[in-house]
Amino acid sequence: MKFLSNYPTEVLLLLFLIITFVLSAIEKMQDWKGNVGFITHHFKNSPLKNNVSFLLGIILIIEIIAVVFMVFGVFQLYTTGAKEFALWGVELSAITLLFLLIGQRLAKDYPGAMSLGVYFIITVFGVFLLNN
Repeated sequence: MKFLSNYPTEVLLLLFLIITFVLSAIEKMQDWKGNVGFITHHFKNSPLKNNVSFLLGIILIIEIIAVVFMVFGVFQLYTTGAKEFALWGVELSAITLLFLLIGQRLAKDYPGAMSLGVYFIITVFGVFLLNN
């Protein structure tokens, strides 16, 4: 378990984000119509109201790519100690959260936007750790 003793914070942070985005992606795929319906209603008074399906698909694709990078990143940390893939995955996670924040703000869902702040802080901390 030297791997965990060498990179405990990085691995735990990556696992947190992997779990977060895997479950988010699974939820979107399992109930696509329900999610589109909910989000369409959520954005009914915003400029995004006519593009919900397309934008949700973009978010889903970025989440999946981020997870793949982070999973490879954990493997790369374990095998070589390199952090490139993990960093790319965490950066994509941050971009996803920024997109979600824009949506929440445009929908005037201020509590929803505020709740994303916690995830964003954790993600930016991950970018900081993996950039060193």
